[in-house]
Amino acid sequence: MLRPAALCAALTAILLGTGPAVSAAAPPPDALRAGAEDRWALDAVNASAAWKVSKGAGVTVALLGAGQADAGVPGLRDRIERGPDLTGTAAGDEAAEAGGDPTALASVIAGDGGGGITGVAPRARVLSLSVVRGRPEGGSVEPESPAREARSSPIARGIRYAISRGAKVICLPVPAYGVNREEREAVAFALTRGAVLVAAVGDAGQSPYARQNGTSYWAFPAGYPGVVGVAAVDRQGAKTAGSSDNLSVLVAAPGDRVPVTLAGGRRGTASGTGVASAIVAGTIALIKAKYPDLPPELVSRALTSTSRPHPPAGYDDKVGFGVVDAAAALRKAGELTAYGPASAVRDDAHFGKGPVSQAPTRPGPDPVRLWIYGIVVLLGIGGFCAAAVALRRR
Repeated sequence: MLRPAALCAALTAILLGTGPAVSAAAPPPDALRAGAEDRWALDAVNASAAWKVSKGAGVTVALLGAGQADAGVPGLRDRIERGPDLTGTAAGDEAAEAGGDPTALASVIAGDGGGGITGVAPRARVLSLSVVRGRPEGGSVEPESPAREARSSPIARGIRYAISRGAKVICLPVPAYGVNREEREAVAFALTRGAVLVAAVGDAGQSPYARQNGTSYWAFPAGYPGVVGVAAVDRQGAKTAGSSDNLSVLVAAPGDRVPVTLAGGRRGTASGTGVASAIVAGTIALIKAKYPDLPPELVSRALTSTSRPHPPAGYDDKVGFGVVDAAAALRKAGELTAYGPASAVRDDAHFGKGPVSQAPTRPGPDPVRLWIYGIVVLLGIGGFCAAAVALRRR
């Protein structure tokens, strides 16, 4: 039996909506751990602080991978555009590993949290293009094999198609060995159009070659100039065992069991440099949404100068300049917008108050030497003629 005071308190609680029936008590520890698990990759790149400035609205991120993203999963509805199949093979998506699953990567880039995973740029859009069948890095391509004939590249077609659709960020999560001229030209074309390209550096860190030589084969498109090469790190910020290490690595991002939304709406995790490149693509989408005219080279500078922590030497081939910090990169990008084109310099500008020095005299003919050369030539001709006349008389 309740005492009058207790009964009064209970009635008051019920009337105010604060009673046990609608308790706002803290969730159980398991739920808290689950929430922390879903957020750890976002926390690692300081995404929540960056959202106070930008959430990627108005930016299209092209995702060029194996197959196409599922446009109907929670958190991505109405924000996925599926482009044409550019592989040149039979239609139909092949199953991909979690690290290369385009749906998982799209959720990491632009998931809005509506029943799924929240991505780094929750207001961005994703253009999903199929340019690869399977994973070319799985051993079917030998890095030291003889150069093959130039061939039409689905990746190059995908890059150009993405530019035609207005993509400002292009994510290339499925690396391959070997240089392709058409791909290199497509990369250069995209850079001139102001698009930023992000690519995985590969997952060959445990290959026999890497164990023997302490470095990994270069993978492309990450190895092309101007492309942001991304390595994968674990929760402690150390390079994952499988992440490739070479000088194509520019920055790093979480790539060890990162929470994702899989095709069909299932929850799962993804590991590897592919998901790490998607996180960096989302970070760049935040920058391009706030500063759309910032050129690719300054976007890269904003990333590298604010990544944390820098390796002891400032850079190494395992994590590049460090793990990206989305909030700090946004602040740095704002500073870099002041770097406009160089001002024209007047022809009469000079230091000091003295007179402008005269330009050096242009080199020309020397009259004395010309006379000497002329006399010598005439004497030579005269001597030759005299000798000819004397020989003729004899």
